[in-house]
Amino acid sequence: MMSGTSFSNTSYAMPGLRPNGHQVNTKSNNCVQFQMPLHYPRYKKSDYETMPEWKLDCLLNEYGLPVTGDVTQKRKFAMGAFLWPSQQ
Repeated sequence: MMSGTSFSNTSYAMPGLRPNGHQVNTKSNNCVQFQMPLHYPRYKKSDYETMPEWKLDCLLNEYGLPVTGDVTQKRKFAMGAFLWPSQQ
């Protein structure tokens, strides 16, 4: 007999769900996952203007943003994405 929302017998569980109700990701190696970083970058305009290209690439990649163009375009994009208008 079932009580509440948990399954006492896993044979009653829906396929793809664990007995605790959490989804089972059976294709984890086939999908691309994006997880938003916990903190917003706290760089100043001067930091972006002198930031090396590899660091810009890592920062943009971390936020799931496009990493294309030359270093000047990446700097402009990062400043537009992460600086408030009053800071630009």
